[in-house]
Amino acid sequence: MDARAEILDILKKAFQIEVDGYTFYSMTAERATKPAVQELFAKLARDEVEHQRYLKGVMKNFDAEGLAAFVVQRRAPELKAFSDAVFSDKFRQQAAGAVFEVGVLSVGMTLENNAVNFFTRAAEGAREKEVRDFYAFLAEWERQHFDALQQLYNSVRADFWEASGFAPF
Repeated sequence: MDARAEILDILKKAFQIEVDGYTFYSMTAERATKPAVQELFAKLARDEVEHQRYLKGVMKNFDAEGLAAFVVQRRAPELKAFSDAVFSDKFRQQAAGAVFEVGVLSVGMTLENNAVNFFTRAAEGAREKEVRDFYAFLAEWERQHFDALQQLYNSVRADFWEASGFAPF
């Protein structure tokens, strides 16, 4: 496979990762019964749509601009304020001992970790600096989602274990 075809293949797979994430997060937001859980997963679903638009723009520009398409504004997501608001005592109280919430946080972490690994491997295999830097940026973008979900999972998991009779050890 030539370099151009390889880049397009990675971008298509990256787009599919975002579609899969959107599907999971939006279904979770719809199914959740607690407002803080709905809010978290609706936000993550919106982020996945933003990632899709971002990747689509790069794919479209790649045909016309070549490697210059990868030199784009790299806006880091504003997750700090969001996570501070959502990952609150209110969320923890609403999710305390809840099987659904612990499960979807775990699945979300798996999705995000898989995305981080995919983009990290893509960056390591990229021959062109522009492409390598772009993939590394995408890996960091996904890592922020993973870190936010992991932080919440760790706090809710202890409550879940206690409510399930698995604590203390």
